[in-house]
Amino acid sequence: MKYEDMVFKKPVESKSYESDSKNVLAIIKDILQEGIKDDDNKIVINTNLKYGLPLENINKIAGPIIEAWCHEVFSRIYDIKDNKYQLINIEAQPRLGIADIVLQFKKTNSHITANVDVKTTSEDIKSSGKGPNITSFSRIRTAYVEDPDFMFIILSITHKVYSQKNYNTNLIDSVMEIVDYNAYDLKFISDKDISYNPALGSGQLQIKDINYISLTKRTTWEFCQLLDNKYLKSSKKRITDWYKEAKKNKWIK
Repeated sequence: MKYEDMVFKKPVESKSYESDSKNVLAIIKDILQEGIKDDDNKIVINTNLKYGLPLENINKIAGPIIEAWCHEVFSRIYDIKDNKYQLINIEAQPRLGIADIVLQFKKTNSHITANVDVKTTSEDIKSSGKGPNITSFSRIRTAYVEDPDFMFIILSITHKVYSQKNYNTNLIDSVMEIVDYNAYDLKFISDKDISYNPALGSGQLQIKDINYISLTKRTTWEFCQLLDNKYLKSSKKRITDWYKEAKKNKWIK
């Protein structure tokens, strides 16, 4: 059994995909920049702990809090009728969903759907969130076969946390401040920046260092081949394992 001998279902994306992706990334960044300009980049957490939240472990709770902040920032734009970003729908996804937030943007006679996965890193803790898990190999591989225009956006948010005494309440205000952000289309992240961890089911895709990412132009089918190559290069996976996943998820004819 050889990979080259398989009869693949080869997804072909629309001609406008690359420009659609660039537009969505630019809009996401503009919306976040708008929030930060309006001084909406601080999340205040009240606690009666004498010294506030333990900063050395803040990364363990930062993820869901900043994810909720992102949802609110996008929701405020969505609530504006005929908003300038043409954001026409926003949905928070369940905990085990493939993404955290789904955004839809109006396009002439159509719309663009962006699946946004929020990843957080701490400015105060250098290794925090540096190499995040993204999603399972089989899940993302299947998504691209079922929809060649599937758009998976990694939204990287950098934060810092500090505490200050609130003399009105006599409590400690822990402030989580958004200090930087970036957004990437997973399909265009370079080969060297994506790694594969064979643990857990079909394995997990990971970003080696989310603070330093380079991009490569490629088609959906080329990205599927890249994913397969990383799976098959793993010492714990064989072509028979890949074939079972391919049959189950209908990647081959």
